[in-house]
Amino acid sequence: MRVVIAEDNALLREGLVLLLQSAGHEVAGVAATGPEILPLLLQHRPDVAVLDVRMPPGFRDEGLRAALTARESLPDLPVLVLSQYVEETYAAELLGGGARGVGYLLKDRVGRVDEFLDALERVASGGTALDPEVVTELLSRRRQDSPLESLTPREREVLHLMAEGHDNATIAKSLVITERSVHKHIGNVFAKLELPPTDGGHRRVRAVLAYLNA
Repeated sequence: MRVVIAEDNALLREGLVLLLQSAGHEVAGVAATGPEILPLLLQHRPDVAVLDVRMPPGFRDEGLRAALTARESLPDLPVLVLSQYVEETYAAELLGGGARGVGYLLKDRVGRVDEFLDALERVASGGTALDPEVVTELLSRRRQDSPLESLTPREREVLHLMAEGHDNATIAKSLVITERSVHKHIGNVFAKLELPPTDGGHRRVRAVLAYLNA
């Protein structure tokens, strides 16, 4: 897997390079400032981009802006955004377009190597990978008039775990229920969110995005 990294902290940046290379991935390019990101992405067209939200020179949202702009030119570009803190506006904006292949992790998650690499692979394959703290923060803003209010507590638990990027087997294990039960709950979620069967595998991603943007 070819990866482009954008991170201004030299120690973390080099750590990410070594981590990815040791896992068998190719680091196609590295950016240390915001203006470097977009040209690098357009040049290398990586399988996935790992971007810090706040980059020089302004340390505001340069990484996120570059990611959103790059996805306009490269709609299928998977992007995994890293942030020091949960920043609701940035996370919601990244997820708001209904796009596939997006992730938002807190930087502390990088230290949990297996979790980070698993999240990276999910994003690269078109799925979602959201830090549990990010999910919790976004869900705290859920509107009372949302169709999601019709979900049962168990269905919300299942969708919450889907939002973190877990597959059915992992969800079943986490909730101590059978995979058949998970499949049934997911079917109920799709029905209540009016996601048609003709949407195929995209229903799972659309359900997660509806959940987080509601």
